[in-house]
Amino acid sequence: MSDTTAAGRAITSPGSWSDAIRAHRLPPFDVDAHDRVVVVAAHPDDETLGAAGVLRALHAAGAVITLVVATDGEAAYPGLGEAARRELGTARRAELAAALEVQGLAEVPVHWLGLPDSALQEHADALRQALEPLLADADAYLAPWPGDPHPDHQAAGAAAAAAAPVTAHGWSYPIWTWAWTEPGDPAVPWERARVVALDEPARAIRRRAVVCFASQVGPGPDGSPPVLAAGLLEHVDRDVDLLFREPRVHSAPVERFTTLYDGGHDPWDTDSWYERRKRGVVLASLPRERYRTTFEPGCGTGELTLELAGRCRRVLASDPVPAAVERARRLCRDAPTAHVTVAALPDAVPGEAVDLVVFSEILYYLGAPALEATLDRTLAALEQGGDVVVVHWRGWPAEAPRDAAATHRVLCARPELDVLVEHTDEEFLLHVLRRR
Repeated sequence: MSDTTAAGRAITSPGSWSDAIRAHRLPPFDVDAHDRVVVVAAHPDDETLGAAGVLRALHAAGAVITLVVATDGEAAYPGLGEAARRELGTARRAELAAALEVQGLAEVPVHWLGLPDSALQEHADALRQALEPLLADADAYLAPWPGDPHPDHQAAGAAAAAAAPVTAHGWSYPIWTWAWTEPGDPAVPWERARVVALDEPARAIRRRAVVCFASQVGPGPDGSPPVLAAGLLEHVDRDVDLLFREPRVHSAPVERFTTLYDGGHDPWDTDSWYERRKRGVVLASLPRERYRTTFEPGCGTGELTLELAGRCRRVLASDPVPAAVERARRLCRDAPTAHVTVAALPDAVPGEAVDLVVFSEILYYLGAPALEATLDRTLAALEQGGDVVVVHWRGWPAEAPRDAAATHRVLCARPELDVLVEHTDEEFLLHVLRRR
């Protein structure tokens, strides 16, 4: 610990965070991946303290950014009376405008929700409802990390996640975490972390922007010590911004995939080199030449189903989207061993014994309860000595509760399974496991 706040709260050493970030060797945040980004802040200055470098990088990459500020920050100094709080809220709106101009973000539209400062948890429903129309067209959102040690930040992060459309990627940024949390705290989700590196010019711009928040870096209107004490500002002048991917809690809705097939489109581009190579690696990784009964959920339009049919006496394939099943049946019409039905996991797991299961880019779309139920039922159906092939794109779909690596860790941790093959590719991850 390097310092304490005026209230006596210990402040984490900035060096401990720098060491942890280097030790974790975090991948960069892809600023080119998102075109329409909504940034949610609980208070005017959260976005500058927590994500100024990210915002400027997104802006430079051409993203359209909208800023939503939940409160005016009028309760920063709790001892103020009602009139003084209104004056402080007005001042903080002006401070944010000045800070955005310093950062070259003056044209970013700001939506002020005017909810009560320091009371967002009590107004969670109103916050979520206000955010829903503002997030409707976003392909990504940034919000305070829901684990940040400030109740308003927690509420803003949770509300943004609840309001965002299923097609939006969720990212969160820590604020007071830097100062009030040790990087070794198990609550810090390092496995979901990304960084945006900041050079000296970027750091200098943030320093100038922070100075614009005069009501926070100087004494309060009532003479109270500054909210942003020197020890806290040491954390703001850092060489990276840190983001955490926010996973969805529930399984991706079937309706989302149904819309992908509208108009007869091939939503997975199944004739692409990626898809053809992935299918080739799946087939080459099968430990046996022939199988008796194969279970393949999430079969899509049936390209892999057809190829598995050449290696199996029966393929029990399924997909929750009727349009996909119709196309898979047409493709496999000359393969009598392929049987394709409309079903979603976990109910799609057959009640009969199987000796091969192929999970291709399906499990990361399942929420935790559905995933566990799927694996329990699958392992009950899988014969001793039977094989499981699991392959997923290494990215993280917006609709998915987890990425490929996290999904595969769940399977590899099951005590009933032994890992036979691990194939790490630049674009996809594949494991072959065998039932003990």
